[in-house]
This record gives sequence, C-alpha cells and structure tokens, in this order.
Amino acid sequence: MISSSTARRVSQAVLRRGVHTRRKTKDAVNLPGALAQNFPTKMVEPTPETAEDPSAYQKSPVTSAHAIDIEAGKVSTQDSVAISPDGKVVHGRYGELGEAADGVPLEYLALLRMAAEGAAGLRKIEEGGKTGTVMVFGASQASGLAAVQLASANGHAVVGVVGAEHSCHEDMVEYVKGMIPEPGTAVAEEYAIAKKNFADLVNGIASGDEGLSCYDADECLEDFKANLLEYVEAYPETLPAAVDPSKMKFLGMEKDKDTFRTNMEAYLAQFPPGAPPIAKDQLDTKFTNEQYEVFRSKFWEQTTNVVSGDESHFFSPPHIAVDLMKQPQKMDKAVYDTSHPSVPYSFTTVNNFFPVGTQQAPGGPIAGAIIVVTPNLETAATAVDAAKTLREKAEALQFLSDAEKSAFSAASSVAALATKAGAPVYTVGGRLPGLTAAAATDADVQEALNGMAIQDDGSTKLDYFVQAYRASDFPFYADYAVHRATEVLAGPRQIVVTK
Repeated sequence: MISSSTARRVSQAVLRRGVHTRRKTKDAVNLPGALAQNFPTKMVEPTPETAEDPSAYQKSPVTSAHAIDIEAGKVSTQDSVAISPDGKVVHGRYGELGEAADGVPLEYLALLRMAAEGAAGLRKIEEGGKTGTVMVFGASQASGLAAVQLASANGHAVVGVVGAEHSCHEDMVEYVKGMIPEPGTAVAEEYAIAKKNFADLVNGIASGDEGLSCYDADECLEDFKANLLEYVEAYPETLPAAVDPSKMKFLGMEKDKDTFRTNMEAYLAQFPPGAPPIAKDQLDTKFTNEQYEVFRSKFWEQTTNVVSGDESHFFSPPHIAVDLMKQPQKMDKAVYDTSHPSVPYSFTTVNNFFPVGTQQAPGGPIAGAIIVVTPNLETAATAVDAAKTLREKAEALQFLSDAEKSAFSAASSVAALATKAGAPVYTVGGRLPGLTAAAATDADVQEALNGMAIQDDGSTKLDYFVQAYRASDFPFYADYAVHRATEVLAGPRQIVVTK
C-alpha cells in the first residue's frame, strides 16, 4: 500500500504528462529487440519512502509449501516441497527436483503429484500418436485442470466436465471453459447426465458440425412474405393505427367518453397506420429478392433520419413494400456487389458469403477420456461394482446420495461415449472398477514441471487457482486450512499451506 504523499506525487505526474507522450507499450518484452537492447541501464539502490517502523511486524520467509491430505484430514508431508539450507528444492514424494523447478512457484510444486497424474493420463491417450477430441471428467480438480490444459497445449480439442463439487460455482465453469480454446468447451456435471445432449455436443465438436443449417435468399424471402401477410391481416387499413382493436374499446363511464376519444387520437398518433391490402399472388410475382434487399436498405435510411432527429419522413414498412411492387427499384450494385466474395457491413441475403476462418474447425475423432476419481465417484462405483445382479446394482444406486449418483451417471456418460468410439478410458487420482489407472512416471513429473514453469513473457502452460495460508507467520492457519479443505463444498480453489 502506498502512502498518501506518494499517491499525490503520482497523480501530479500523470496530470503533467500529455496524452501523446504516454507509452503504448509498458512491457519491454513486447518491444523490438533492437530497441530494447539500447535502453540505458543503471544500477541504483531503492530508496525507502519512509523510515522502517521498529514496531512493524516482519513477515517470516517462506521455505516450504504443503497440499492438504483430504483423506487423513491434515497437512500433507508427501505432497509438499521445501527449500533446503543449500538452496535446493526438495519434494516430499519425488526428492530433489533440480533446475527444472527453478522457474516454478513454490505453491504450484505442492500440487506436482496431481499435475503429473494429469500428464500421465494424457500420455496414455497419446501413446498411439492420436490427436483429436479428449474428454476430461473432474476438469476443475487439480489433476483434471492439468489434463485439460496440457491436452489443449498439445493440440487436442478438449471437452471438460466440471464435477458437482464445483459446478455450483458458475464462475468456475466459465474459468475452465476459458482455459480451453475452441472448438473445445467445458460443461457442468449436470449437463453430462443428459447422455443424448452430451453425446451430440461431443460429436459435434469432433466432426465440426455445429448443427446449424445454412440459409439462402429464397428462404429468407418466403419468411418475410409470410410475416408481411400476417401483419396485413392483423392490422388492416381500416384500423386508425396498427394497434390491437381491444386497445380502442371504451370501457369507462359515459361522462368520460368524449375525453377518451380526444386522448385516443393523441395515443394513436404515435403508431404507424394500418397496412394496405396486399394480394398474395402479386406479392409472389413482383416482390423479388432484389426488391427485398432494397426494402431492407430503407431501414438504414430511416435509422439515419431518427439518429439525426429528422422525423418528418413518413415511414411505414407495408406501404414501402406496396410501392416497390408498383414501381420496382434497382439495387445499388456498389453496395451489394455479388461478382466476388466480400464481407458486407450488414446482414444481407444476396451475398451469402462467410469470411475465411469463420467455419467451425473439427476437433478430430474422439481420442480418449480421462476420469478424475473424486470421493463421490469412488463411493458410487465401489457400491455398484460390489452388486452382482442387475437388481442389486439398482438397489445400490437407490441408496446412494444425490451427489454420488450424479457423479456416477456423468462419469458413465463420458466413459460410454469414449468406449463407443473405440477410444481408451483412463482414471487418474485413484482407481475405479473396470477401468485402467494411469500411473505417473518420471517423464510425467518432468512434463508437469515444464508446464508449471513461468516463461519469459510471464505466461505458463499450466495454471492453478491457489488459496495460500501463510502458516509461517500464523501457525494456526495450518489447522484452519485443513478445516476449509475438508468442509462440505470446500470451493474450487486448491488450498496450499506455506511455512
């Protein structure tokens, strides 16, 4: 936090600086190399703004970071990382990490096992050299976030399913969706339960078919003609204005009848008049696609009149359509040039041209699925697998909680879709009956470290939502972090304790 004197100096400096002298690029990384290397460099000691307060609390240095062991309900000693006295980074599970961990935040290294599990699941899918659409159940979990981001970085189209633990956080679903480039996306667990809808979504992403039928000028013209005839029937020329006849009925007392008629004239004056009669055969014969485009251009002229405040022009769309049928006008070829593809400034039915790059790119065939084993899913899968007959399985599902049934149904939807496409299904973060677990190797740990490393431009391939508790300053924060991590609906962030 800056002092008030500093804030005043900054604000005065900003006021003195002109608009045209402000730097457009504040980060030297974005400047050309030839320009950046000529910057004058001068080593100076930072000048403290105020004298140090001897009574101020001095924060303790952070030398270790720990994840939370949810099952044991305590701070984890294995999923932890510490800085040794000689400056080396030592992980509680993988030992000394070496130079690969130099550019990785300490809080991220506490989540290294989960990131390596996500990398292991992706490695198993890519063993056959497959690149395509990858589905990830539990996309907001630590392992799932790693799988989603690493798969996207490797060129896969990812469909992430955010479990019920975090799908109640609308922002979290959007954050995961933002981590996945198009054509991939992320959906809540509740969406994956609707197996037909989820299958249509995944197959549409894999094939590039958005399910949107193309239109042509004739279809648009037929819709317009049908709407115009319905309008003429609803508001004929016999009405004083294009309003519902019920609005003009007098339902008051006899003494107010004259006043009602006087006010009604002012009320109806704000509406356009009724539509003149139009014969359907003449409309089909004389009102062509070219006249429809001319008709639409009249709205741009009216928009200009309204914006400029010129309301003296009479504007009634049905009357304009009748005038065009009586005296057809030519379309401005300079605006609607159909001799070559061009991007119009407004929607037009005459030139049905889409710019290059606007088509939906196919994600490729389904390459596989990664299922993160959550507590709800593990409980449900174990109960169903223990039952032998179909009746016993139905009874087992009946006695599960809603969250457990929801997780089992959504994960089954993901697995069934991958199996139908002949793609493998792997679990990470645990084991499920009937599915193959992907075990993390040293290569997966290295891949996770490379993804966590901060690049020169400040970006990383692998990001996490971390909530850190500084137990180095306040030791009781460790117990509070365990409480927050183990409570019901703990939230979408990964809780890390620093000491």
